[in-house]
Amino acid sequence: MGTEHGIRPSAERTTDLLRRLRSDLAGARFTVAALEELWGTDAAAALHRGERVPAQRVLDARRAEHGASADLATLAELFVLGFDLPRSEAEHALPALGVDGATELGLLAPAGGAGPGGDDEPALDAASVRAALDLRPYTFTDAVGTVEWWILSDLGELALGHALGEQHVLGVGGASMTLSGLMLPTPAARVLDLGTGCGIQAMHASRFSPHVVATDISERALRLAGLNVELNGIDGVEFRHGSLFEPVAGERFDRIVSNPPFVITPRAAGVPEYEYRDGGMVGDALVEAVVRDAAAHLEPGGVAQLLGNWEYRATDDGLERVRDWAGDLDHWIVERERQRITEYAETWIRDGGTRPGTPDFDRLYEAWLDDFDARGVREVGFGYVLLRRPTGTLPAARLTRLERRHGALGNDDSPLGVLFAVCLDAHDRQAALGDEEVAALRLTMAGDVTEERHYWPGDEHPTAMLLRQGGGFGRTIGLDTGLAALVGACDGELPVGAIIGAVAQLLDVDETALARELLPAVRGLIDDGILVLPPE
Repeated sequence: MGTEHGIRPSAERTTDLLRRLRSDLAGARFTVAALEELWGTDAAAALHRGERVPAQRVLDARRAEHGASADLATLAELFVLGFDLPRSEAEHALPALGVDGATELGLLAPAGGAGPGGDDEPALDAASVRAALDLRPYTFTDAVGTVEWWILSDLGELALGHALGEQHVLGVGGASMTLSGLMLPTPAARVLDLGTGCGIQAMHASRFSPHVVATDISERALRLAGLNVELNGIDGVEFRHGSLFEPVAGERFDRIVSNPPFVITPRAAGVPEYEYRDGGMVGDALVEAVVRDAAAHLEPGGVAQLLGNWEYRATDDGLERVRDWAGDLDHWIVERERQRITEYAETWIRDGGTRPGTPDFDRLYEAWLDDFDARGVREVGFGYVLLRRPTGTLPAARLTRLERRHGALGNDDSPLGVLFAVCLDAHDRQAALGDEEVAALRLTMAGDVTEERHYWPGDEHPTAMLLRQGGGFGRTIGLDTGLAALVGACDGELPVGAIIGAVAQLLDVDETALARELLPAVRGLIDDGILVLPPE
């Protein structure tokens, strides 16, 4: 990344080059929607699976028809599909930046050479060029609105035609999109993005905070992250180099987000260690270190959110191990998946570009299984960790949730971070109330919740009653007659206690006993975002 002979442009020159690039990308309509329209949904889906042939066939068939979309097709072939193209086509698609400017920025290189700075690099006026970096559009919708960005990262296997290098800087993948969707959409004075990679979490965090500190052990990652922030006109992000919390020693933040290098990789000779996924520690020790050390870097009431893997060792429960790491912090830990060690090893060996059936694959497989056997690991969990430093003002409102949510999530478009924010607020409010105060609340049902009743043919009474959450975690809650009657009457008009009294009379049961049974269930439904508290 850089110019010919590896010399980087000055900061002022980089700003000018990025301004020109931004103009060209906007002019070509280099957006997610435009690309999908260009090659269709089937080809777009194939690209998500790492297959470019369908997209290339569409572009080849439509080449004579491109017209106004010719520049978009050129950018797509260069940066998304990873093909060499005539210099003249690249010049036409980048009229403001030009091929020379793109080469200076480290975005393009002459085709057939080692790339910018390489000893066997052809002359810059070579007849064809290739991408030296991955560049693609990215769109999302959060609580603030819908945004279109462009993200620079290192070229993937599709463009390289071989396995990734160990210093590879990953673009926007599934894990990074998961974390950005989990991010609380509430204002925060200072945010730490621990292990920023290409900078995507810092960019998301800037939507809710005027000051974001982004750290990484990779100087190359910080360089690319800085380009991404500037390319997209984002202010307030400060980059620092170093491992884990070292660059912010002694500092505290209102929010910490981290997609750390959590993959459990053998620390053995001959096993590649990828900076973007491997933390250099044994087992799940890196995730443990982040969880344990977060407390020292959170302001009172501050929240940390991260993704992680954790090991199930012999008879040890993986979620219980994470809870132990959390110590005195409030915590909400959600396990989304659990894999046998054989599946886990296969997944991450393939991720590094080594294919089954080869001697290298078998050698790495042995190393992974040896590593797990040494610690008695039988399974590996993956999930979300939310930590909060208590404020000391609500001692009754401790948040201590461990969940296994291995099924499908809800099917609405609202990010999970919205649900987390709602549930945290609801938990704190209701946990500070006594039962009499909860009974005085006028609750309503969340708008995404439906009730199902199942009957045997001909029966008057249902055999099963269920509440289904349409969004969020897509929870399904079994109901008995009393709870079904209570939630069905929660329309904001009557207090919970009055509803319980009416249900007790209807069912001819003791009202006090029914309240003892139903009020804990009501609290749980409030915690889950199914019953909604009135505005404060």
